[in-house]
Amino acid sequence: MAVHIRLARAGTSKLPFYRIVVADQRSARGGRFIEKVGTFDPRRTEVRLDSARIQLWLERGAQPSPTVAVLLKNEARKAAASA
Repeated sequence: MAVHIRLARAGTSKLPFYRIVVADQRSARGGRFIEKVGTFDPRRTEVRLDSARIQLWLERGAQPSPTVAVLLKNEARKAAASA
């Protein structure tokens, strides 16, 4: 079973909000997921991550989608700059 870390759309029409989820690659975009590991609000460009759980899933072989990979990279850059 291939596991991916990807965005699942929530919110209403024209007011998008995304959950960052760990899901089987065969699941629908907004469908079933294994675990919620963060959120992304594009209107405020606000990202909240559970870094420990994301790291655990990456170690287990989960592949981030291209968009999630960019979000993770940007958050890591912000964390390094503030440290």
